[in-house]
Parts: sequence; C-alpha cells; structure tokens
Amino acid sequence: MTKTTQAVRGGLLAAVALLTLGAAPAVSQQAVQGNWLYLTVTTGDARSSDTRGTLLLCDPPQGHTHAAQACEELSAAEGDITRIPVRADVLCPMIYAPVTASARGEWNGRRTEYTHTFSNTCMMGVETGSVFALGG
Repeated sequence: MTKTTQAVRGGLLAAVALLTLGAAPAVSQQAVQGNWLYLTVTTGDARSSDTRGTLLLCDPPQGHTHAAQACEELSAAEGDITRIPVRADVLCPMIYAPVTASARGEWNGRRTEYTHTFSNTCMMGVETGSVFALGG
C-alpha cells in the first residue's frame, strides 16, 4: 500500500469518525442533570441532507421554542417517544420528503435512544408531537 493510499484511507476514517462522533456534542451526566435529550432532525436523503439539533432540558424546560410542551408530552409518555399519542386530528400531504428524527439522552435516570425516518415533517409531528419541533 502506498503512502498516498494510506493517507487517503486515514483521512476518510477521520472524516467518518468526525461525522459519526461529532454529529452531536459530547454531553456528560455531570454536565446535565435531570431529564434531557439531544435531538437532531435531518431532512433529505443520504446524498443531500441538512441536520439541525438542540439539547432539550426538562428541569426546567428549555432548548427550543416548544420545550415546555415537548417536556410535558415526554413526561406523559415516561420519556418514551414511541408512546406519545398519535394526533388523529391532522391530515398530512402524501408528499415524500424524508426526515430522520433522532434523540439520545437520559430520562428518569435511564439512558434513552430513538431514531426514526418519516415520510415528511408533517408525519413526524403527528407521531412525535412537539419533541422534534426545532424550528420557530
């Protein structure tokens, strides 16, 4: 293997590590107390995507514009995003515009992780309430 090939492979491995590990800031339990989730929303597909993220704190609620409502929904679901009631009063367009919602953190002393790709942002809101409503 040539030095150029080794350098390219090393660079690619470093880039993958940064993308994988650097996508979310390192958050330690000592730095954040209480119930919290690091939330990301990625729009688009693997070829062209845009990722937004924020730290949702629930003691007191803060992190994005709907933090109080998101914390209330999470509390009712005992921190399990999949247990947030689906909104039956919303009709979503059948337009495919994929969005991936991810969360990781701690709720009531236990680690929690969630990742799901929805067909569009409307469906994400129907199934996850205000938790991933990161925009204004």
